[in-house]
Amino acid sequence: MVLRGQSVIIYIVWTTLVVAAVAALFVERWSMSFVAVATLIASILPAALAARFRIHLPLPFLSFVVLFIFASLFLGEALDFYGRYWWWDIALHKTSSVGFGLVGFIFILMLFEGDRFAAPAWALALLSWFFAIAVGSLWEVFEFGMDSLFGFNMQKSGLLDTMGDLIANLVGGAIGALSGLLYLAGQERGGLAWLIGEFVRRNARFFRRNIRR
Repeated sequence: MVLRGQSVIIYIVWTTLVVAAVAALFVERWSMSFVAVATLIASILPAALAARFRIHLPLPFLSFVVLFIFASLFLGEALDFYGRYWWWDIALHKTSSVGFGLVGFIFILMLFEGDRFAAPAWALALLSWFFAIAVGSLWEVFEFGMDSLFGFNMQKSGLLDTMGDLIANLVGGAIGALSGLLYLAGQERGGLAWLIGEFVRRNARFFRRNIRR
C-alpha cells in the first residue's frame, strides 16, 4: 500500500499537511486549507505512480521529492516563504534541477537498458544536463504563461527572477550530471551517485545490460 513503508520524514510532512488543512478550516482560511490538501495529494502522487508502474524508488529520493513539493507549494505559497526569503525560490530551483539531472541520467541509461558502454560517459552526462535545463526552461515558460494569462505573480521580479532561476538550473543540472559521471566511474559511496546505483539495483528489469567491465 502507498501509505505504508515510507520514511519518518514523509510521515511528518503528511501529518503536518493534514493538521494544517483541518486547522485552516476551523478558522475559515479556505485558501490555506486548499493549498494544504493540494500539497498532500501532490506529495502522495509520486509514490502512487511508482506503485502503479512497479517502479521501486529509494526512500531517500522519495523523501527528497516529498520535501521539495512541501517546500515549494505549502511553505512557498501558503506561508509565503517566497516573499519572506529572497533565496527560497533560487534554492528550490537549484535543488529541483539537481533532481531533474538525476532523473534525466536514469532515463537515458534506461533507454540503453543499462548499457553504460553504449555511449561515452561524458555524452550520457551531457544529455542528462540538457534534460535538466530543458525542464527548467519549460517551467519558466509556464510561469510566464500563468502570469500573462491569469495575472499571477510567479515570476516575482520578472527578468531578474527568470535569469536567476535559469542560472540555478544550469548549476543544479550540472551537479546531477556530475553524479551520473561518478556512478559510471564506479564512485557510488554515498551521495547522489549512490542514489542512481540504488535505483538501478531496485529496478533491474529496466537495466538488463547493466554489466561492469
